[in-house]
Amino acid sequence: MAVNTSVFTGADAVLALAIDDPNSVEGTEAQTVIEGLELGAVGRATDVEVYVTTDLRTFHEIGKRLPTQLHQGNINISGKIGRAYINGGLLSLLLGKYVDPNSGGSDPLPQPSFNLVMAGLNPAFPNNTSVVTVRGVKLENWAFAMPEDDFIMESVTFKGMAITVTDAAG
Repeated sequence: MAVNTSVFTGADAVLALAIDDPNSVEGTEAQTVIEGLELGAVGRATDVEVYVTTDLRTFHEIGKRLPTQLHQGNINISGKIGRAYINGGLLSLLLGKYVDPNSGGSDPLPQPSFNLVMAGLNPAFPNNTSVVTVRGVKLENWAFAMPEDDFIMESVTFKGMAITVTDAAG
């Protein structure tokens, strides 16, 4: 398999939301929001960041300054998205049916779960792509900012269950 050596900019990237598991209650909730508000491709996104952290533990022997072993720990996937557009879609993905107090249903209502797909595209080499997919995403926080002399922005933070990177070189 050829290695993709293209470089990408955010201006050439695409951020999309996809259904994680359409057979689960959480996936169905996400599908309702994504399709109802046409959130498949997230427009006006900015400052998208994804973090993968591991809880490494070091073991130091008495009298040694350097560690003698590193033990792997838990893996955590998280990130944030900024967006210069407010339509309630991201808030609906955070709160599910709680966003509408008249939606009915009984507690607990499921929180939507979806995939976050970020594709790097290079217009000079259209067959070369790098796709980062965060699976099992749930939004953690939502914020709204209305500054006096700047764009109105919303932002969300999220956590995910798994992450994959797929490169394609044409």
